Amino acid sequence: MKFIADFHIHSRYSRATSRDMDVKHIAEWARLKGITLMGTGDFTHHLWLEELKANLEDLGNGLFKHEGIYFILSSEISSIYSKKGRTYRIHNVILSPSFKTTDKINATLARYGNLASDGRPILGLDAAELARIIFDIDENCMFIPGHIWTPWFSLFGSMSGFDRIEDCFEKQTESIFALETGLSSDPAMNWRISSLDRFSLVSNSDSHSPAKIGREANVFDCELSYAAIREVLKTKDKKKFLYTIEFFPEEGKYHFDGHRLCSVRFSPAETKEHKGICPKCGRPVTVGVMSRVECLADRPEGFVPAQAITYKNLIPLDEIMAEARGVNKGSVAVERDYRAAIARFGNEFNILLNASEEELLEGLPRHLVNGILSMRRGKVQVQPGFDGEYGRISVFSGTETKDKEEEQLRLF
Repeated sequence: MKFIADFHIHSRYSRATSRDMDVKHIAEWARLKGITLMGTGDFTHHLWLEELKANLEDLGNGLFKHEGIYFILSSEISSIYSKKGRTYRIHNVILSPSFKTTDKINATLARYGNLASDGRPILGLDAAELARIIFDIDENCMFIPGHIWTPWFSLFGSMSGFDRIEDCFEKQTESIFALETGLSSDPAMNWRISSLDRFSLVSNSDSHSPAKIGREANVFDCELSYAAIREVLKTKDKKKFLYTIEFFPEEGKYHFDGHRLCSVRFSPAETKEHKGICPKCGRPVTVGVMSRVECLADRPEGFVPAQAITYKNLIPLDEIMAEARGVNKGSVAVERDYRAAIARFGNEFNILLNASEEELLEGLPRHLVNGILSMRRGKVQVQPGFDGEYGRISVFSGTETKDKEEEQLRLF
């Protein structure tokens, strides 16, 4: 069975998260996007876990269901700890095969911190020890280092991470078989590091609001069960793990280096030229993902490993519509256009990935179709994100007038 999965999200019990991140709205937006399998997020929070148990039908195969959408038990843990005289901040995503295992995880982790404080709890627990605890409870759990290049909270982060995965997870490294690339990197960037070849590279939305579900995701063709998905990721089976859906990594908010408050954005080369110092305030710049990849890479740009899982860069449909109209993506006009398009094509991924040009033109304005086709071909203009500020990706040239856009979009 071919399906799309987004394993990493957050519930309404996480900080800075929409109150609509409940089971009902997550399932609703998964349908709008075209996602079959959602991670629950935040299973360590007792109130959210109660909601999951009350609303999800246990299918007996490690997955659960609510109104036609499948769920897998997932949670993110933030480890902040000292090791060999240095402080590390590492985020890890855990997938659990059952409520029974989840209850055991929560009972154990509650000894190390207050799980009720946030949907993504902060524990003063070494990431290697966290992994050991999880695998001791249930060896069938999946332990996935989250958004591995983010500067402040990740495995390879420039501000708080390691240079080698073995230095972080020690003996537990051999039990880890998947890594989450994060919004600011794509698989091609990760292919430049040969030590990552054995890992399946997964992509997830890390969504804090329903509309952002699926902004990154994974496409499988396998049995819809926990064991089957785990086996596909463990063996990196290219016939069953088809590809990942990616942001254009430049849109991620830590792709380049810089200082947001000083409006300074640097490429890796510019950072080296300035010796890592902001020319406006004289303080070190925040080193982003691209520079960090350059630092650890042992292969040239463009190298493709033999067993690499391919990927497709997409721009969310509401962003393309907003650019076409010249308005904010949260506007009423974009909401109306989006709902109308979904009503005609079934879901967002069908529009972005599958529908032919002829099919798109039957239900969408030519200008919008041109934007979608430009995205598919990678013909975009980019302004990379840096130091916590999202980048900007454009599919329309500046010569196209808003009058023409408005006239065509009225076809909705």
